[in-house]
Amino acid sequence: MQRNLHKQAARVRLGSYEFKKKGASRFDMRDPYHLAVALTWPQFLATLLAIYLLVNIAFAALFWLVPGAVASARPHNFGDVFFFSIETLATVGYGEMYPATLYGHVIAAIEIVGGLGFTAIVTGLTFVRFSRPRAKLVFAANPVVATHNGKPTLMLRVGNGRLGVLLDAVAKLNVLLSVATPEGRHFRRAQELRLERAHLPAFPLTWTLMHVLDERSPLRGYDAGRVIAARAQLFVTIEARDPTLATVVHDIRNYTPDDIRFGMRYADAVIIAEDGTPVADLTRIGVLEPDTGEHLEPGWTEREEALE
Repeated sequence: MQRNLHKQAARVRLGSYEFKKKGASRFDMRDPYHLAVALTWPQFLATLLAIYLLVNIAFAALFWLVPGAVASARPHNFGDVFFFSIETLATVGYGEMYPATLYGHVIAAIEIVGGLGFTAIVTGLTFVRFSRPRAKLVFAANPVVATHNGKPTLMLRVGNGRLGVLLDAVAKLNVLLSVATPEGRHFRRAQELRLERAHLPAFPLTWTLMHVLDERSPLRGYDAGRVIAARAQLFVTIEARDPTLATVVHDIRNYTPDDIRFGMRYADAVIIAEDGTPVADLTRIGVLEPDTGEHLEPGWTEREEALE
């Protein structure tokens, strides 16, 4: 029974976080547009090829069933009518083979109309898939907890991976914690972490998201051991307007408890050139170094000490 439930559960990904959902179908034929857009490129191309071959085989079989329906086609030669079907579906004729009877003309007319519709649908779906905007954000591999203004602060650095500037960038940081009620029931609770600055009017280079672990923070007093025990998952979402594409782009990234580094901070990723121009090195977005700030707040423990 458990094996059947496992097979029926659909796998869902949110960033790199994975969970399963039962009662929902990944491939719902009643919603073909969503299905076609949600497929990966290899799946999409393989599906198109399979449909293309099946349609041509079906029409070729109709031509083949009635000998003489296609002029110049060799009797009982399926290859001839199959390639004639391909030419008809593409509305391309070479003159050697053509419908020779009323039956052949009717089948060819139906296939030509179907071919026009098939070409239009494939063109539209391909355009939609190519035109989907991407934010192209570069996230640090590890969030850090370091001293900032004398307080322990959760930090996460993000870089703009495009040459252009993103406008009106808005960030949200949430944590998913495993909590227990007084009745002994366990469930997952999502809570938003207040950022010191959640909006940037212009996002040209890098952006360090900061959440102070003060008395208002859901993570107040958490060290590495408690973060792991609570199975804390961090989710960061960023939405911004790309003026080049004239549309809103967004991205999401999640982090597991093992990703968070206590007692570390980000190394400089932006330097000033000799002419005074800021230079962002996106390859250093996730470079860490030991935090040398004084730990003035309680509940502060470096990762190695917390795991002992």
